[in-house]
Amino acid sequence: MLAESHDLACRTLSLKEGDRFAGVDWEASSGGAVFVRGSTAWLDCSVHSEVPAGDHAIVLLTIHGLRAEPAAPPLVFHGSRFRRLAAL
Repeated sequence: MLAESHDLACRTLSLKEGDRFAGVDWEASSGGAVFVRGSTAWLDCSVHSEVPAGDHAIVLLTIHGLRAEPAAPPLVFHGSRFRRLAAL
């Protein structure tokens, strides 16, 4: 889960063509999982199953490991723009 500071990395990773990892600070696990440094959480997963949902697919994952950085605010994309979560 990307952190609030990853807005540019999010846009780069979502590109359909070119090097999506250009300029993104990342590392790979021994199993091949890709983690973006500075993220609010890392999930090491594999695909358990896929469920058709209209013109989409819902992918169910098996989590093998996780790491959280609670001090890193998450990146939120809502209403076609990046936003911050407000503390209550």
